[in-house]
Amino acid sequence: MKITYKVLLSILTLTMFGCKLDKKGYTLVEEDGILVEVFDESNKDENRYTQNNKTFRDQNEYIYSYKHINANDQVYLFEEDHTVSDRRYSWKFVPVDSINNNTIQKISIKVRKGLFPMIEQNPDYNQTIIQYDYLISNNQAPFNSVSGLIENEKNIWMHPPRDKYFRILELNPFPFIKAPYKVGNKWNWNLKIGSAWGDKRWKVWQGGIENKYDYEIVGKKRIKTKLGELECFEIYAYANSKIGKTELTALFSKEYGFVRLNYVNIDKSKTVLSLTEFKQNRQDAN
Repeated sequence: MKITYKVLLSILTLTMFGCKLDKKGYTLVEEDGILVEVFDESNKDENRYTQNNKTFRDQNEYIYSYKHINANDQVYLFEEDHTVSDRRYSWKFVPVDSINNNTIQKISIKVRKGLFPMIEQNPDYNQTIIQYDYLISNNQAPFNSVSGLIENEKNIWMHPPRDKYFRILELNPFPFIKAPYKVGNKWNWNLKIGSAWGDKRWKVWQGGIENKYDYEIVGKKRIKTKLGELECFEIYAYANSKIGKTELTALFSKEYGFVRLNYVNIDKSKTVLSLTEFKQNRQDAN
């Protein structure tokens, strides 16, 4: 996702009319329903989009378990399939009772310093960089990727894992919470998605589609997790496009972020991610 055009216009407006940034050193601009930070063009700090984060702080690591549940309530994980040359499709389901040393069992999401490597492709990249490591039994990652999240005082929005099997999540609502954090708050946004995200195992289509997302904070409750009992906001979201509907029910903790993500996919299968481990930046812990 590129959130740049309106941001560039905002920087130009600030420069032309001498508008002052607020005391935080940035102003917020809405882009397709998401509020993003705009800094003065003289601010070249490579950590400027991360240093104000309250939840997804620099070097924090979030480790999730996951499962895929098909229409018959059978549970699967996945592993790489090296017989397939196209990296997008080079994976296969593994029944949960048949996992082996090559099965992807966890996903690690780590907040990275700076803007590399995204800034090499897009000099105006304006998100916190996060790295996804897909872990097998020895906690090694046979493959990984990077993407981004946006966090400020008005909203937190992030890309979900989207490699191999997790490409299915491109069609679902992304994890997203918007202030005010209270039951009844509603918001929306939209995203264009190309046919390259299709897969015959769930859905294929020709040309682009546009997902339109609606979100609502529907509850606040305490839940038991691997990290202890947490107070969470419950967010329900759905996405509609010409190829169908998907859903997400997310539980969000101010301390740990999105601790549970329950997806209903385009083919009516389900994907469930649960936060099982959190590693805090040692400097923040002191």
